[in-house]
Amino acid sequence: MLGAILFAFGLPALAVEQGTEAPQFDVAGQTADVKLSAYHGKLIYLDFWASWCGPCKKSFPWMNDMQKRYGNQGLQVVAVNLDAKRTDALEFLSIVPAGFMIGFDPGGAVARSYGVKGMPSSVLIGPDGRVIAMHEGFNEADRAELENRIRGNLKLVKQ
Repeated sequence: MLGAILFAFGLPALAVEQGTEAPQFDVAGQTADVKLSAYHGKLIYLDFWASWCGPCKKSFPWMNDMQKRYGNQGLQVVAVNLDAKRTDALEFLSIVPAGFMIGFDPGGAVARSYGVKGMPSSVLIGPDGRVIAMHEGFNEADRAELENRIRGNLKLVKQ
């Protein structure tokens, strides 16, 4: 649904490019605001998701695992929900819990700043705030590649 809407406006898959500074944001979270700047110095796996997204249901357990395995090495998973109704996102989270930061972007402003057109979409952001890599979608075949990117870039984090 969001993908069709954003596609209709002719936006690229992801407007951010490798090496550019990641757009900053500050959105409401489950218990506190979620600010990208709060994670400066960490390797950030930024994920855009929605409750109606089938692949998102598969990506959440994987993101939980990544946060658990690499969080103490400097990884921070941040997932930004794009549902118009927060209740839809909370229902999803009651079934597929998140062990990482969740933010809510019901108006889609953050997604637009990143040029997101499909769910899920992810952006790997280095400790310096610059975009390392972008990825759209999620399936079993993506797991190893995405984890390798995370592991390979953890060396950038100064502990």
